[in-house]
Amino acid sequence: MHALTGFSLVSLLSFGYLSWDWAKPSLVADGPGEAGEQPSAAPPQPPHIIFILTDDQGYHDVGYHGSDIETPTLDRLAAEGVKLENYYIQPICTPSRSQLLTGRYQIHTGLQHSIIRPRQPNCLPLDQVTLPQKLQEAGYSTHMVGKWHLGFYRKECLPTRRGFDTFLGSLTGNVDYYTYDNCDGPGVCGFDLHEGESVAWGLSGQYSTMLYAQRVSHILASHNPRRPLFLYVAFQAVHTPLQSPREYLYRYRSMGNEARRKYAAMVTCMDEAVRNITWALKRYGFYNNSVIIFSSDNGGQTFSGGSNWPLRGRKGTYWEGGVRGLGFVHSPLLKRKRRTSRALVHITDWYPTLVGLAGGNASAADGLDGYDVWPTISEGRASPRTEILHNIDPLYNHARHGSLEGGFGIWNTAVQAAIRVGEWKLLTGDPGNGDWIPPQTLAAFPDSWWNLERMASVRQAVWLFNISADPYEREDLAGQRPDVVRTLLARLADYNRTAIPVRYPAENPRAHPDFNGGAWGPWASDEEEEEEEEKEGRSRSFSRGRRKKKCKICKLRSFFRKLNTRLMSHRI
Repeated sequence: MHALTGFSLVSLLSFGYLSWDWAKPSLVADGPGEAGEQPSAAPPQPPHIIFILTDDQGYHDVGYHGSDIETPTLDRLAAEGVKLENYYIQPICTPSRSQLLTGRYQIHTGLQHSIIRPRQPNCLPLDQVTLPQKLQEAGYSTHMVGKWHLGFYRKECLPTRRGFDTFLGSLTGNVDYYTYDNCDGPGVCGFDLHEGESVAWGLSGQYSTMLYAQRVSHILASHNPRRPLFLYVAFQAVHTPLQSPREYLYRYRSMGNEARRKYAAMVTCMDEAVRNITWALKRYGFYNNSVIIFSSDNGGQTFSGGSNWPLRGRKGTYWEGGVRGLGFVHSPLLKRKRRTSRALVHITDWYPTLVGLAGGNASAADGLDGYDVWPTISEGRASPRTEILHNIDPLYNHARHGSLEGGFGIWNTAVQAAIRVGEWKLLTGDPGNGDWIPPQTLAAFPDSWWNLERMASVRQAVWLFNISADPYEREDLAGQRPDVVRTLLARLADYNRTAIPVRYPAENPRAHPDFNGGAWGPWASDEEEEEEEEKEGRSRSFSRGRRKKKCKICKLRSFFRKLNTRLMSHRI
């Protein structure tokens, strides 16, 4: 009798998970009092933590920022919680994710250049204690669903080896939303959907946004609410390729621009996925003792339907449009709700903040760059953060008109770098295209329009803005305030003295999916890792000399690597 009862319960839970109907909004709670919400009571500690990260969602692409895209769930959750309107992330995928999970700036993990490519023998440094590992120490069950993009060339780099009890998602930067294929160049294609450390061939064909939300619901249905839970939901949406279920496209049939129409449909689908996750939290008894954090990972890609209007720049740049993030916190545990916070917050702050909420210990001895901002968010106190190092990238193409002399002998202004100190923001080198691009609503966007507000001078390598007074970066004050420029250049120099060498190894042909059963996955052995570390320990000049003697096509390979870097700076 007991065995039969247990079987029935499991069957019901499994049936509920597999038969989730996304086309019926009636199944989803529309308000905080629906879907079996528990009566108010003193919540147990520590809280359940749900971190939702979206990919390439622009600053303008949410309803409460005046967008033409429908996001009713995000709007409601943000309105009932705390909107973070002075919140910063990184301009591309890997850097934001690495700083979220380590609480450290890129210069302190060696990931300050570009992203981790699928064929690179590179990953989040194994000596870093990650956020989920800290939460496991505090007694949490930890689960990740979605996009990893922190390297996978060795099994030790995988999510399940970096602190997550379970993982369902992709390891690379972008995949087809249905087939989960990813090509890293012509003919270099492979399948990329993984369950734990195995390839999930059988789940192909399901739209990733829906699949990931269903998995979250399944985790909640099978987990005991009395044990603290950390859910890291890193949606693939709304990164390219622009793909969406047809029913969401129909809502935007009157939108003239095709890329914007597909992008809008993907955002709305993701919004409904968040609604289903929220509903599941309430249904299975987690909501009253939960903290839901929503964040974008970088600015929107304006060439692919995204919009950061009225901010300057786009994904891949250090203008505000590339680094100002969408963010809010929704929780019954907030002491001051329904408000907007303009306190300075950075993505590195989530590490000490969440470890602190969990009752763990993230002391200054850990070498973190983040701050515990929970009192700032929950109670409205002043932020402990007063500055942000956006990045220092010594490998990015140096600006032609930058120099050490131009940096008062303090800093080589040819180097790409950006820093925020108080209300001041300084950029040096080449920060990326500095355009102000309105939402693309026209069917055909005239080429000449792209240049209407392209203000970055090719003969310039230093910019200074008062971000508090000029959040759209329209008035460069570098010439008027050389004293501030000197101060911020000195801060860059201070940070640079703490930087570790950049880790950006050459791609390895062994990573080709054809050598790994047709799927992307770990490929390097321990012996190969030791060889790679030896190579990195050699000087660049010595390495170049050895390659010239050994390989006749190295010059060609170097050319295409440099070409790829330049292209990716515009297309990542």
